[in-house]
Formats: sequence, C-alpha cells, structure tokens
Amino acid sequence: MIKPRSWLPTPLLSILLLLVWLLMTRSMAFGQILLGSVLAIVIPLLTYRFWDLQPHVSQPWLLLRFVLRVLGDIIVANLEVAWLIINPWRRMRPHFVEYPLMVKKRFTVTLLANTISLTPGTVSANLRMDGKTLLIHALDVEDEEALINHIRERYERPLMEIYEC
Repeated sequence: MIKPRSWLPTPLLSILLLLVWLLMTRSMAFGQILLGSVLAIVIPLLTYRFWDLQPHVSQPWLLLRFVLRVLGDIIVANLEVAWLIINPWRRMRPHFVEYPLMVKKRFTVTLLANTISLTPGTVSANLRMDGKTLLIHALDVEDEEALINHIRERYERPLMEIYEC
C-alpha cells in the first residue's frame, strides 16, 4: 500500500485525470476545469490505499529500448497475421503453449502477459495458480520451444533486467 505524501499523492495521475475529464466534457469552461481539478485531487486521495507499490526503474534506457522493441514486434506481427489471413493456401497451426516463468514479481508477470497479448497472433490465456506458468495461445506455431525461447529472450529477460535486478 502506498501512503499519501501530501494532498497530491500522484501529480501525474491528477494531471491525466484532469485532461481526461476536459476531453470527455469537451469544454474548457471555468466550472469544468474546477470540477475536473477537484476530481483529480480527490480520486487519488480516496484510492491510494488500493495501489501497489510502484516499481523503481533503475535503467530507463533499457525500458525505452524494450518499448521500441515491442512496438516493432507489433508492426511485424500485424504484417505476419495479415499475410496468414490473405493466403488461403497457408494452413495456420494454432497451439496452446505452457510457458514457464522466470519472473517472480506480480507487476513483471503482468507486464509480460500484456506484452504477449499486445502482439498480434498471441494471447496470454491464463496464469496458473502457483504463478510459475503462463498459458499462451499462438495463432501459428511451428516449434513450441522456439516460441518459448523467442518470448524469453525478447521480452522476459529485458523485463527482468529493468524491474527485478
């Protein structure tokens, strides 16, 4: 649980809440700005006790490199999935894969599962109760071990470097 540091525990969240409020109301009237500001201050104060501790990023350049890698992989995967769809003679090989996790922290597991789901053609289907295995569905799997190694090297190891080491 995070303890509030002041009347504004998360300034960035408050700014984001205010911006979202103004975009939703599509108005820059004084009353809307005032109401959005009150909500932007009150909502974080009422909900801080439900938040997990925010992870510390010791190497922001690794995080930037990881984000760029994921964005590149999303573009490539979109092209691969489109190619699979427009080629009727190409047979897809859908498959469920049990992925053994090396990461331990809940935040890192969540990031890994979301990264896998963001990439077209794969989706994180289930996290086992023991938290050591992630069930992944892939649209086209030629080699299960190659897919596991690909995910481990491209996503899991960088996440471990960024958040767990």
